Amino acid sequence: MNHVLVVDLGYGDAGKGTVVDWLCATRPVHTVIRFNGGAQAAHNVVLRDGRHHTFAQFGAGTFRPGVRTHLSRHVVVDPLALAAEADHLATVGVPDALDRLTVDGEALLATPYHRAANRARELARGADRHGSCGLGVGEAVAYGLAHPDSAPRVADCRTPAVLRRRLAALRDRLTAELGPLDAPPVDDCLPAFTAFGDRVAIVDRSHLAGVLRAGTCVFEGAQGVLLDEWHGFHPYTTWSTTTFANAESLLAEAGLAGAAERLGVLRITTTRHGPGPLVTEDRALPLADAHNATNPWQGRFRFGHFDAVAHRYALDVAGGVDGLALTHLDLAGRGLRICRRYDGTDRLEPGPPGDLDRQAALTDRLLAARPVYDDGPPADWPEAVEEALGAPVTLTSHSPTAEGKRVRRGTLLTPFV
Repeated sequence: MNHVLVVDLGYGDAGKGTVVDWLCATRPVHTVIRFNGGAQAAHNVVLRDGRHHTFAQFGAGTFRPGVRTHLSRHVVVDPLALAAEADHLATVGVPDALDRLTVDGEALLATPYHRAANRARELARGADRHGSCGLGVGEAVAYGLAHPDSAPRVADCRTPAVLRRRLAALRDRLTAELGPLDAPPVDDCLPAFTAFGDRVAIVDRSHLAGVLRAGTCVFEGAQGVLLDEWHGFHPYTTWSTTTFANAESLLAEAGLAGAAERLGVLRITTTRHGPGPLVTEDRALPLADAHNATNPWQGRFRFGHFDAVAHRYALDVAGGVDGLALTHLDLAGRGLRICRRYDGTDRLEPGPPGDLDRQAALTDRLLAARPVYDDGPPADWPEAVEEALGAPVTLTSHSPTAEGKRVRRGTLLTPFV
């Protein structure tokens, strides 16, 4: 069996959800495995009959009967948001999403205290806001790094005394640092978290090896490589590894290193939600996105021409792909062009992970960069993207539904049914 790893090679919002849904609709997928991010993910899936769901923590294959979701230890799990997501799935015809879910007990918990602290910090930045989603995911990661032995984790939901102690310590530490938090008392939070512990199948890390041998799995990434915590354009990044690295480490732990194909997702317009570099931004483009509106935390959803320089950098950072899924081809004809170089350079060189000063300097460079465009729109978008990036476009998407996908080349993505 060939497992598939799906990663966004932009700033997110390229269409990972619709690609994962198509994969699950056209082959017998056992489980969608989430391997980074948390409740701030927003992967939109639209069915042919018009039903729509924005997948955050459940895998984007959940509309397909029998397809399971596994939240690995690399995911930050928000039980309150998960319950709300399950409720919405039930309203659109998926009443058993929680029954098809397993969660690694080592995964960090996102709580109302993380969310409140996240929002307090972002508001304090004023005009220098980073564009956080305001859901506390990064706050949970930061707290987990600072307090690895006492940070609340999923397994704690089954031991209320431990959970109460850890939530109280979390609240007290954040309050001492930031002042009073807009969050409920610990005893008001406990029932929801313990109910989550009773309702959901919480497993240890050995569980995943059996899942990977039970059938084909799709690893669904969150955010985009250009937002990566180490290789993105600091400080406008996520607290998450958005490359293939986490997925490949999970495969290696199961003794299946190399047993997956890498699929990178790009749309024909380079977009970004909120502040930070977007070299090819063009406010005159006649574009809108029904599923990505301006919101008070991330800010404006921005559109630009296809930025081959940034996407080549993402490919280098991610270590290459076996194929590309090129989405939003229904926007061809809207005046979109390709930027193959900036004034003065055609390549951004990746640096060593963890050198955030270097990444911040790269951010400053990009904020001042000027794009150089091809003379006009490409006659054939897939061919032009292949030429610009040196990677094969194996799947194209011409609408939000699975029916709008077309296999272009290769055997990996040939539908089984």
